[in-house]
Amino acid sequence: MTTISQPTQEEKLDFKKVLPIFVIILVDLLGLTIIIPLLPLYAASFGADPVMIGFLGTAYPLMQFIGAPLLGGLSDRFGRKPVLLVSQIGTLVGFLVLGLANSLIWIFIARVIDGLSGANIAAAQAAITDSTNEKTRAQGLGLLGAAFGLGFIIGPIIAFVSLGLSHNNYHVPAFIAAAFSAMSILLTAFWFKETLAVEKRGMKKRENLLVNLSLALRKPVIGTLLILMFCQQFIFGAFEYLIALFNLNRLGISASGNAIIFVFVGIIIVLVQGKFIGPWSRKYGERKLIFAGLFLLAIGLTLTSITPAQTLPGYSKEAVLKELSQNTSASAELAVPIPENGNSGWLGIAWILVAMIPTSIGGGLLSPSINSLLTKNAIGDVGGTLGISTALVSAANAINPLIGGGGFKLLGSTAPFLIGGALMAVLFIAARSKLTKV
Repeated sequence: MTTISQPTQEEKLDFKKVLPIFVIILVDLLGLTIIIPLLPLYAASFGADPVMIGFLGTAYPLMQFIGAPLLGGLSDRFGRKPVLLVSQIGTLVGFLVLGLANSLIWIFIARVIDGLSGANIAAAQAAITDSTNEKTRAQGLGLLGAAFGLGFIIGPIIAFVSLGLSHNNYHVPAFIAAAFSAMSILLTAFWFKETLAVEKRGMKKRENLLVNLSLALRKPVIGTLLILMFCQQFIFGAFEYLIALFNLNRLGISASGNAIIFVFVGIIIVLVQGKFIGPWSRKYGERKLIFAGLFLLAIGLTLTSITPAQTLPGYSKEAVLKELSQNTSASAELAVPIPENGNSGWLGIAWILVAMIPTSIGGGLLSPSINSLLTKNAIGDVGGTLGISTALVSAANAINPLIGGGGFKLLGSTAPFLIGGALMAVLFIAARSKLTKV
């Protein structure tokens, strides 16, 4: 029986160095994860259909696509701390605008503000890289994923509790998210110590995004990994954004129920990225973890697409409509079909929870494994390369809500997930062919 060997001192992650980064990003992400389960339903309460909700999903990553590479490059030139502070202030303003929103246009404005300053993760990834070596980098980057996972546990719980205490007022979680964003600013200002030494700053003159992207794509390994990052996020991002609408349409699950499902997903991601990815990367290497992530996502998305249309016992269509309508002063008509009363049981919710297991494990493996390989091949330009990676993720997230939302509306709720599972399987085959020498 094969056993995982004990790591040497060089292979052990220095938690004292990465703990401040982890905590700051976790607190910052709590704001985001409080909002994620609610945002599509928040927009739907103003009468937005799946296509318009897709446009809303595009607003944040499209603005992040513009802002993240610039701020990622600036973090190489001026340090990680000032970039983190600027991006966090923008996030705070975005959440405050979202909490005050009284129409769909203000929700769009809030997401634009937040997206333009969305370099938090690129700067944090660069700070992790500064604080790790090649043997501990996957585990270090995995901790950022674990922060996402913890955020997806704690954030939706906070959303669930705040919705319960406020009688399903969607504005309240936005203000709570703003409070967490303000806390992350204070932590960055007074606890975080700059990780990029002065003598290492400004090592490379920055060109514009298209020039940097063109140069990066010409490098065989880095180019392949960047394309892989974009493609997998194009597919998986549509799942992330549409799953709340899918659950509403297929199972009649509204904001509180979706929050609990996000908690379940978060627990799995925390276990994968906080506990297992370190020893797995040492034993198998990032390349095999990428393959495993793609394969599991293909299975998970396919299972999600065929979730039985069965509501939970006690479901009431009238109660769901009342919850959604009370969050807008406009007389908006719900544009997302929801189930009729009857046909209740436990099969539907059990099925979606089972489907979330391979989906969450696969999603938890991919991003840190791809970024770890990127940093090992981007010597002297880590911040810029991670900025490009973040920009490509943002570009994928800017496109997939539109295509996914359009497919959801025109072809039904099954289509985006079934097609996504098939495309992820194709991506798995292509990756095995291209990533043979890394």
